[in-house]
Amino acid sequence: MLMTMLAILVHAQIAGLSPCGPLPTENQLRWQDMEMYAFIHYSLNTYTDQEWGFGNEDPQLFNPSQLDCRQWARVCKQAGMRGIIFTAKHHCGFCMWPSAYTEYSVKNSPWKNGKGDVVRELADACREEGLEFAVYLSPWDRNHPEYGRPAYVTYFRNQLRELLTNYGDIFEVWFDGANGGDGWYGGANETRKIDRTTYYEWPETYKMIRELQPKCLIWNDGSDRGDLRWVGTEAGHVGETNWSLLYAKGDVPYQMLHYGVEDGDVWCPGETNTSIRPGWFYHDAENEHVKSLSKLMDTYYKSVGRNSTLLLNFPIAPNGRIHATDSLRGIAFKQMIDEVFKENLADKAKTTHKGDVFTIDFKRPTPFNRFLAEEDIAKGQRVKKFALEADVNGKWLPLKDELVEDGDGLTTIGHRRIICFPTVKATKLRFTINSYKQEPIIKKIGVYLAPELSADIPNSGEKKSSALHIFFGSPQQMFIDWDVEQTISTFRYLPPQDSKDGIITHYTLWGSNDWSNWTKLATGEFSNIINNPIWQTIKFNPTNVRVLRFEADRLSNGSRMGYGDIEIK
Repeated sequence: MLMTMLAILVHAQIAGLSPCGPLPTENQLRWQDMEMYAFIHYSLNTYTDQEWGFGNEDPQLFNPSQLDCRQWARVCKQAGMRGIIFTAKHHCGFCMWPSAYTEYSVKNSPWKNGKGDVVRELADACREEGLEFAVYLSPWDRNHPEYGRPAYVTYFRNQLRELLTNYGDIFEVWFDGANGGDGWYGGANETRKIDRTTYYEWPETYKMIRELQPKCLIWNDGSDRGDLRWVGTEAGHVGETNWSLLYAKGDVPYQMLHYGVEDGDVWCPGETNTSIRPGWFYHDAENEHVKSLSKLMDTYYKSVGRNSTLLLNFPIAPNGRIHATDSLRGIAFKQMIDEVFKENLADKAKTTHKGDVFTIDFKRPTPFNRFLAEEDIAKGQRVKKFALEADVNGKWLPLKDELVEDGDGLTTIGHRRIICFPTVKATKLRFTINSYKQEPIIKKIGVYLAPELSADIPNSGEKKSSALHIFFGSPQQMFIDWDVEQTISTFRYLPPQDSKDGIITHYTLWGSNDWSNWTKLATGEFSNIINNPIWQTIKFNPTNVRVLRFEADRLSNGSRMGYGDIEIK
């Protein structure tokens, strides 16, 4: 069988090969094998309908009626997640554990008469379900009076020490890149700027983390390299070319974050983070915008299937539970992954390996539409480019990745690469490695027949917006992101249909190809939209863009933009 033969080949290859460039640590290898794990966003924002709290929200708001961390853990496990990263403290500064260093925490909320500890309950629930546990601790704190001054850094480290010493093993610490700006700051109500490259004194913080949690990985997208990197977008995809390498020093622009660096001098793999909804926190208005099953599968192929891991967010509803829609969609996602990869057609085929060419002979015409390859990354990432061909009626036809629009996309492999293409019925499949840094070590090959996803499950009435990568940068700023440049000339906005809250009356639309340079595409007013909340159309000159930024310059009511649907042409 293929796996037996490959195991022999891998053993033989490794025996005489030297390492290729920077190598992953044991912690990074263990993390990469997790493949999928969950984000849980829950805080006072859940009760104020915000994405970013200002820091002056009343702790009395936190009083969930049915908080059940075991339900969170069960849902995440059924959705295929191997662990959970919890927002122990978001930008508002409210602590979801009874920190000894602040009064702004659950200990001063009505929930459990101030005796509760959400971090404790979730850490225990994860271990009961066999899940790994991790924490998100926002470096920015819009509540603390000393933020921006040296005293806050001591406070920040004290809280980090609490989280790393009181809750068992932590597999990852997640430091958000949002740092400095306006906030309550103990009543100062002002804007504070910091130099994010020096203010937090990251080297000392990293040293403390490694001493307290030797198996813990550090996620940080700043100039001080952590163990993992952001992939430059929250839309749920990494570049079709994805090196697990970066340069040890210097800034990391979008191109490096999204694609890695072939000749990088440190191993820093990408973690793809996205939410099952447009927002990170729960909002009633988004109940009809939970990602469709087809969108989740697209996300899987463009994250785990591109040498990354997938960090998928499940927001907690005000009652303290994961919403039923999110739960059902997550479970359907795992079931579909299992369905796609339940039978490796290569296992029953004859595989030959000559030089840099693997040929899989099925003996008879066999339908398939997915190809999987994995390198043994313990010896480094080696493959630069490869090709796939199918023998159809005696003729070799090239197979290209239908999820990539610019070129064939058959470049890096790394931990795992999945190529998706329309179903072919072929007698043989040929996998050729065309270019590599050093002799490749391929440890797995897979060929699969995925079922067609013609409609969403369980909701077949899919909205136009469900086909888009939508996420929010702030309560009044929406981003729509694509893998490659798109030529667009029309943006259509449907306001919320069941409420006047969040209706956008005045807007500005921007476009960019690199997340740095923005071009204003349109600005204006949606006339009479409050009384007549129908589709609104914005037309502009055809423009090539990779990402759109839609800003609410003025809202009818409330502080957070809302929408019923979005369409782009």
